[in-house]
Amino acid sequence: MKFDTLVLGAGMVGVSIAAHLQQRGLSVALIDRKAPGNETSFGNAGLIQREGVYPYAFPRGLGTLLGYAGNRALDVRYHPGAMFKLAPFLWRYWRNSAPDRHIAIARAYSTLIEKCVSEHKALAAAAGAADMLRPTGWIRIFRTGGKFDEELKTAERWQREYGIEYDALDVAALHAVEPDLSSALVGGVRYGQSYSVADPNALVTAYARYFERIGGRIVFGDASTLEPHWRVNTEEGVLEASSAVVALGPWSQPLSAKLGYRLSLGIKRGYHMHYRAKSGARLNHPVLDAEKGYLLAPMARGIRLTTGAELALLDEPKTPDQLEAVEPIARDLFPLGERVDSEPWMGQRPCTSDMLPIIGPATRHPGLWFAFGHAHHGLTLGPVTGRLIADMVTGEKPFVDPRPFRIDRF
Repeated sequence: MKFDTLVLGAGMVGVSIAAHLQQRGLSVALIDRKAPGNETSFGNAGLIQREGVYPYAFPRGLGTLLGYAGNRALDVRYHPGAMFKLAPFLWRYWRNSAPDRHIAIARAYSTLIEKCVSEHKALAAAAGAADMLRPTGWIRIFRTGGKFDEELKTAERWQREYGIEYDALDVAALHAVEPDLSSALVGGVRYGQSYSVADPNALVTAYARYFERIGGRIVFGDASTLEPHWRVNTEEGVLEASSAVVALGPWSQPLSAKLGYRLSLGIKRGYHMHYRAKSGARLNHPVLDAEKGYLLAPMARGIRLTTGAELALLDEPKTPDQLEAVEPIARDLFPLGERVDSEPWMGQRPCTSDMLPIIGPATRHPGLWFAFGHAHHGLTLGPVTGRLIADMVTGEKPFVDPRPFRIDRF
């Protein structure tokens, strides 16, 4: 079968790209080994982070780094056996997290982030899924006055630089909006421009169904079989197209390496578990326990606890130690009941060493496009990336300057 474009990867980014290309009148096949939204896009915190203009930097303080060395920190863990292979990526990540470099990176990143909510709204409206986007904002909560003050200074700077709105919540204000949180907290900062989603998988599925309604095809296949110019093996036979988009999240690296591209990519893994709430307790916002490194979010399935980052190699076995470590702390924060899931879920976030996603044309293969490396913001930036890729593939003027995200920066 022949198409105009093959989109490889049916997470939030790939589905959004496929939908935008199909909207432009191209014939598009969306190819994955699983149904849409069942890998990394399945297990996030459900946040569309309008405030996230500064991507997550590598810690640079000596004390913080020494604290991570023992591999018992709550927010970051690592596989010791993976450190040798990850060292070049981590070194570049550390260098790019220097304050002056991080500021420059944020200037580029903000051009994507500022459009994340509006682009989700547009795609959700077309897909009949507008009610899945919740204008709740989310809250970073604090246990000590010093850390609370630091966050307020950061929020003030973000407001000056990028117009990010926030609400400073003292103890009374915090418990007015979240009465079932622990009384030991000293306050919180609410970022009200951000949206949340009660079921990220359902949102990806809704976008995928819209893609099918407007004529797109979803096909189960093996993206690793991609060959120029452009063929891939699927359950429905060999599919061919004049262009292809690699949007495979963490699995983009082995495919791009097969095609001769050496990229500075690493994996941050994360885990989640759902719980029932005890005694009619209610959580109204996603809440990040900023000093402990985990997040609780109200989801369709229950209260979702998500962990921080685990540094490991792609597709290594699960090691949900962080989840076990933070669960009792989370139970003290909010009255969690029994576990809902039979085992912890694990996802793998694809991260670049400069914290910017890779969005744009391949340098040595005409008709090949890359769209991956979104780290913690794949859900946030899916529709923005979809529109930007569609602009470039169809030769229209990009609605965001794509130059900072090109692969040739490596």
